[in-house]
Formats: sequence, C-alpha cells, structure tokens
Amino acid sequence: MQQLLKDTAGLGTLLWLIGYLASLVLYFSPVSYALGWVLLVIFTPFTIWVTWWWFWERTLPLSYFGGVAVSWTVIAIVLDYLFIVLLFHSPGYYMPDVFVYYAVMFLIPMGIGVYLKHHKTE
Repeated sequence: MQQLLKDTAGLGTLLWLIGYLASLVLYFSPVSYALGWVLLVIFTPFTIWVTWWWFWERTLPLSYFGGVAVSWTVIAIVLDYLFIVLLFHSPGYYMPDVFVYYAVMFLIPMGIGVYLKHHKTE
C-alpha cells in the first residue's frame, strides 16, 4: 500500500509541483503568452523519463498503470483548480494546452505501462 501511495499521490504530486514552480518562474519571462505550450514541450520528455526510470525495474499489471494514470490526471486537475484557478482568480486558465496536459498526464503512465508489459513479456 505504501508503494501505491508513492507511485500515485507522491510521484503525481511531485511532477505537478515541478511544473507548477516552473510556471511561476516562466510567468515573468517573455514566453509567458505561450506558457502552457512551453511547459508541455519541456516537461513531457522529462515526465516520460522520470516515469520510465521509476517503473523500469518492477513488473506490474497494466491495471496498476491505469490507476497511476487516473490518479495523476485527477491530481493535476484538482491542484490546478486549487492553486491556479482559485488562488490566482484565473477562470480563463482552461485553454487547449491545459487539456493536452491532462491527456498527457494520463497517457504517459499508460504508455510506459504498455511498453514495459510488452517488453518484459518478449
């Protein structure tokens, strides 16, 4: 149970927090008009690498990765709402880049899970 919490709430929150802190820094940069897209380009490969590294040594069922994917997506939605929309009074936050980000937070653990499942069964 402890490992499940690390994989879902722990890693999901840590990845969200890294992106959140980067967004606060980039908010005051010349690229603030495209902040979401810049973060997606930078942090998608980083998130793929971290997820790969985190799960590489373990053999887990695909349903486990599905739970991780759902939890990371829910964490991103809830924390974005609390710490961006409510905290900064930003109702216009939900643009296409945000929905792509939510999809990516679901697809990365699922994609890594499918790949690892296929790779380890060969």
